[in-house]
Amino acid sequence: MNIDVNAIFQIAGIGIIVAMIHTILKQMGKEDWAHWVTLIGFIVVLYMVANLINELFQTIRNVFLFQG
Repeated sequence: MNIDVNAIFQIAGIGIIVAMIHTILKQMGKEDWAHWVTLIGFIVVLYMVANLINELFQTIRNVFLFQG
């Protein structure tokens, strides 16, 4: 089975960067901005996961329904 390891590392990298930015902004007293950064990071990762799930469903449909 072919696992796209790059996508996993990209999601982990986004998580680490968002966590660092959130911590820095929270220590500076800008909690509102910190929450926005976290929300935007979550939306980006959610979009990436949705694309991966879409590719999975396309592959399943091509295998079982024999469509090109």
